[in-house]
Amino acid sequence: MVPPFQDIMLPLLRLVNQSNGQPVATRDAVQKLTDEMGLSEDDRTELLPSGRQSRFANRVAWAASHLRGAKILESAGRGLVTIAPRGKELLASNIEALNMKVMEQFPDYQKWRNLSGEKEEVAPEADETPEESIEKSYKALRAEIVAEVLARLKTCTPAFFEQIVVQLVVRMGYGGSLKDAGQAVGKSHDGGIDGVIKQDKLGLDVVYLQAKRWENTVGRREVQQFAGALAGQQANRGVFITTSDYSSEAVAYAKAVVTKIVLINGKQLAEYMFDHDLGVTSTLTLSLKKIDSDFFEEE
Repeated sequence: MVPPFQDIMLPLLRLVNQSNGQPVATRDAVQKLTDEMGLSEDDRTELLPSGRQSRFANRVAWAASHLRGAKILESAGRGLVTIAPRGKELLASNIEALNMKVMEQFPDYQKWRNLSGEKEEVAPEADETPEESIEKSYKALRAEIVAEVLARLKTCTPAFFEQIVVQLVVRMGYGGSLKDAGQAVGKSHDGGIDGVIKQDKLGLDVVYLQAKRWENTVGRREVQQFAGALAGQQANRGVFITTSDYSSEAVAYAKAVVTKIVLINGKQLAEYMFDHDLGVTSTLTLSLKKIDSDFFEEE
C-alpha cells in the first residue's frame, strides 16, 4: 500500500538532510524513498485515476509542499529542495513523527495553510492529497453516470439504439460522416443492428458491426455466428456490441479466432458514450493547475 503523504514527511526530511546542504531534486527523492520505504512493484507503478502521475510521486510532492510551508525545507530552484534550519532542529531533537498536527505549532505553517486554502481542503488526519480526493470524487460520479447511461440504453427502442451506435462509432472516428455510417448500417434485427462501416474517414478499410440490446449474457454461439458472418462478408475485423455481457467461453473464442473480433459489453459501451460526450453533458469544468517554476526563475 502506498503510504499516506504525511507518513512520507519525516523520511523525506531525513533524506534531504543526508545531502549535506546540496539541493535534492524531488524526482530523485521519489526514487530513493521508493527503495528506502520498501514499496512493492504494484505500489511503485500505481497511478492516480488520471494516469498522469504515480500516486507515490504525487504524495511525495505534497509532503515536500507542506514541509516548505512550515519552513522545514526550502526551495532551491525548480524541483529542488534543501533543508532549512528548522528542519535541522527537528532532526536534532530526535523527532519520531512529523505530520500536519506537529507542524501546526509553527506560525509560518498556520499562515501558509490559511493563505493556500489548505485549512479547508486538507484535514490534519487526511491520508489523501487534494488531487487524489478530487479524482476519487470524479471517479465515483463517473461510475454513477455510466450506470445510468447503461440503464437508459437497455430501455430504449431498437431503432433509437441503432441511432446511438451509429453516432458513437462516428464520434470515435469510424464510419465517416453520420450520413455515411447511417447508410452503411443495416436494418434492425432482434434488438440489434448489423452493418459494414468505414474504419477511417477515407473508407480505405471497413469494419463489420453487430450490436444487440440484450439482457441475457452473450454466449459463444452468438460470437461464433458473428465470426461466420464476417467470413461470409470476407471481412477480417468486426465489433460486437451488447448492452449485457459476454460469457467466458465467448471471450475465449473471440481471442482464439484468426479474425479480429472486438467485444464491447454494456458497461464499456456506456463508458465510451461518457468519454465521447454522447448522451451526457458537462455541468462543471475544473482546470487543475500547478506552479510554473520556470516563470519564477530569474536570469
